[in-house]
Amino acid sequence: MRLSANLRVLYLHGFASSPASRKAQFFSAQLERLGFQVEIPDLAEADFEHLAISKQLAVVARVARSEPVILIGSSMGGYLAALYAARHPEVERVILMAPAFDFYQLWSRELGEEKLHVWKEQGTLPVFHHGEGRTMPLAFEMFEDARQFPAYPDFSQPGLIFHGTADSVVPLQKSIEFAATHANVRLIKFPTGHELTDVLDDMWNASNDFLLSGRHPL
Repeated sequence: MRLSANLRVLYLHGFASSPASRKAQFFSAQLERLGFQVEIPDLAEADFEHLAISKQLAVVARVARSEPVILIGSSMGGYLAALYAARHPEVERVILMAPAFDFYQLWSRELGEEKLHVWKEQGTLPVFHHGEGRTMPLAFEMFEDARQFPAYPDFSQPGLIFHGTADSVVPLQKSIEFAATHANVRLIKFPTGHELTDVLDDMWNASNDFLLSGRHPL
């Protein structure tokens, strides 16, 4: 697949993160040096309490404008990128960092029935927001809304997945299972955890090769 020189890149940050995240800023700087136009939308739109998968997908759709784009997503942002690409064939390529596949079940197992019950009864769950540096409430809508989305979005575009072998947030097995059934995807494993911030250069080198292998010269 040949990529145009002025193709836009959308970077989708992770849960309780922001456009100012270290990975977002690192990849943005690298991509802009190559001439890509990079946009990093605030997926929560300054309303973290009422965050939901469907609302974030609406943000992506609005920014993408049904145009050919490259999607890069981290954790929940990776899951969103996969969901959007599966519904939008105009997406050119997808790069996912520790994507939160099987999102609904991940949260179900992490919280357990008792915490989920309390969350539903109280209406909100206190969550530490890394982008804000403080604890913020998250409405139960987030969990209810996530139920409707597929665990493994079936996108067919060329894809690259990075995942840490010591990831304690999203098990590596999720990406292994996805890659095993998608010949369009390459999975690269690193001996690190969920954040992947200690392998930024390695991820960029692989991403650079992945993107430039099919790109028209500037």
